[in-house]
Amino acid sequence: MTNRSAARVAYDKKQKTKGLLIATVSTGLVFAALVVLIPKAPGWDKVRSSFFDGDILLSTFPSLLNAFLLDIAIFLWSLPAIAILGLLIALSRDQKSPAMFPLRLLGIVYTDIFRGVPVILTVFLIGFGIPGLGLSRPWNSPYIWGSLALVLTYSAYVSEIIRSGIESVHESQRSAGKSLGLSNRDTMRYIVLPQALRRVVPANMNMLVALQKDVALLSFIGPVEILRQAGVHKSLLANFTPYVGAALIFLMVTVPATRYADYLLAKQHRERS
Repeated sequence: MTNRSAARVAYDKKQKTKGLLIATVSTGLVFAALVVLIPKAPGWDKVRSSFFDGDILLSTFPSLLNAFLLDIAIFLWSLPAIAILGLLIALSRDQKSPAMFPLRLLGIVYTDIFRGVPVILTVFLIGFGIPGLGLSRPWNSPYIWGSLALVLTYSAYVSEIIRSGIESVHESQRSAGKSLGLSNRDTMRYIVLPQALRRVVPANMNMLVALQKDVALLSFIGPVEILRQAGVHKSLLANFTPYVGAALIFLMVTVPATRYADYLLAKQHRERS
């Protein structure tokens, strides 16, 4: 390493240390200001007793955790369906043949509709509409149709993420596949898709975090998951602390997942630079 390179490394390290120190000090000052100023607000005592009651938090937390298991179950059985349907829609939109234009048009219409309608509205329409047809058990279950609403909505977003990954693969890769005698299907399967899927992992991780949170929307159509359980406790105890407990449980899951998604994105940027 030359003297100039060594000096540059030392300078970058010094600047990084300085930036970290400034960030630490400024963050500490902000938190200190919050700790000092918030309790001075006129209504702090009422807010503390209504939202941050330690005894209520401890007594309701176990039942909230138990209800959260249903959120996890809905998330886990929806996830494979979202991945498969999202991939199929992305592939349909990538069709170049004029004969496949109806399939491509169907994919476009699908993504436009389910990305354009709010998730909660889709949950209401499907979760109340289909059981309203008078189906026999278990086919009138809100668990089934609420999960379907999430699958339909999130697969539209995931398909667009996958499609962006497919389009990011340079056209020369397809040409290389053709020069090797591969069909369009094999080129997509063995050359384009492996590269595309690796590139969209960070974005899809963020979608997983959003899905984990939006599972709580199913509480509006019946399932007693964590949000509804918190509402039950709030009604019985006339206190909003159970909602704070529910928020803490969500944060315990979503924050590590979000940080991991950021790590993957930063790693991807380093590999490309």
